[in-house]
Amino acid sequence: MNKTILLVDDSTSIRETVAFFLEEEGYKVIKADNGQNALETFDGRSINLVLTDLHMPVMNGIDLIKNIRSMENYSKLPIVLLTTETLIEKKRDAKAAGATAWINKPFNKEQLLKVLKKLLR
Repeated sequence: MNKTILLVDDSTSIRETVAFFLEEEGYKVIKADNGQNALETFDGRSINLVLTDLHMPVMNGIDLIKNIRSMENYSKLPIVLLTTETLIEKKRDAKAAGATAWINKPFNKEQLLKVLKKLLR
């Protein structure tokens, strides 16, 4: 069974590039352009990991993480922040909200895949 990754980023180019990498590796990808739209995908379907940006309109990544962590069926999902943010305070906020890992943009494909494979074992 292929693993399903929810990819949340307001940048179309990032969504398409990362989705291409992931699909090339055999992952199924669900895409959303902000946290609010991402929440609509938590409707009982199987999601194995969330890969989200931090800064997005409507709902940011930290609020998305808090919402996911409050859902009984999805509260244990690995959640990776993929962001340009480098402030230590933001990393602490993300960890406190329940983020599993943090990858800085720009990233390389190998680094991203290594983290995801480790979390999806």
